Amino acid sequence: MATGNSEKITAWVDPKDKTGEFKRGQSVFRDAISKSPGAKYAPEKDRYHLYISYACPWAHRTLIVRKLKGLEEIIPYTCVHWHMGDKGPSSLPSQNSTSSRELRYVVGWRFAKPDEDVPGENVTPDPLHEGFTHLRDIYFKVDPEYKGRFTVPTLYDKKTGTIVNNESSEIIRMFYSEFDDLLEEKYRKVVLYPEDLRDQIEDMNTWVYNDINNGVYKSGFATTEEAYTKAVTTLFEALDKAEEHKKSSSGKYLFGDRLTEADIRLYTTIVRFDVVYVQHFKCNIRDIRSGYPHLHDWLRRLYWEIPAFKETTDFYHIKQHYTKSHTQINQHSITPLGPVPDILPLDEEVPAVKYALEEAQGVK
Repeated sequence: MATGNSEKITAWVDPKDKTGEFKRGQSVFRDAISKSPGAKYAPEKDRYHLYISYACPWAHRTLIVRKLKGLEEIIPYTCVHWHMGDKGPSSLPSQNSTSSRELRYVVGWRFAKPDEDVPGENVTPDPLHEGFTHLRDIYFKVDPEYKGRFTVPTLYDKKTGTIVNNESSEIIRMFYSEFDDLLEEKYRKVVLYPEDLRDQIEDMNTWVYNDINNGVYKSGFATTEEAYTKAVTTLFEALDKAEEHKKSSSGKYLFGDRLTEADIRLYTTIVRFDVVYVQHFKCNIRDIRSGYPHLHDWLRRLYWEIPAFKETTDFYHIKQHYTKSHTQINQHSITPLGPVPDILPLDEEVPAVKYALEEAQGVK
């Protein structure tokens, strides 16, 4: 996430807002890829390019679905560098408009430099636009007067030279079915938004998004004690609700034995919870590994048993980004070493949980 105005990129809460509450803005580009006849953006191999960050939970959704649906050879992607900067010159020439010129000093996500060796697949300079150093350069190329946010994921159309969409919840639904005519049968059979569960998924999406996905940010970016307390209390009430939901599920996933959109949308927050949100965003009433046994088991099964989850989760980028980009929270940009490991194996527990299980089972 990044703001398209002259304020500091790290000014997540409007300084004029006395409530101190973080309020997430709306995505601007909301077109859609469709296989309907005559669609402006038709599903085609290698027509679209996905810009993501391994650190970002919203972008992470799109990588997971891209892999689950077998779209790797159809939609290539580039990952930005993990660091989100504050201010600096643009790689694009200034326009005549004063407002555009001011906007170009907001930095945000940058691409890796040619001489940088950054861990992770496809962490490279922009392969489509020579000389572009930051994601915002693409936004300004598309619209020189752009005043929105420079966000990942960004789904870019190479044919028309424009941004199709930068809203993750809409991008993943395009990936569900719009490219199916180009896929092998096994991938066409992957259904992540089944009709008979849609009402339940939508209901869960609402409170998971407001209180968990966005709740960690409301807690971490709050600038008053009142705003923080309100947000973090709501967050843990929602985590308790998610724990009870998983406990009542008859299968490995949130809705029985069917992997759905709900699992993907919750996973990208929960996998970051212990490694960054507990300490960095002060979400420390409980952690997942010792405080939520059913969510912890669910999380690890997704990570260890389904390659699309493990292979798209990069703890290095996650920890480096949050702890070294949010200097208003972590002034000296020190990255904590723990927790160790980032995620526990399926057959291991933290000592306190292991002891409690042994006591319950009568093991001496």
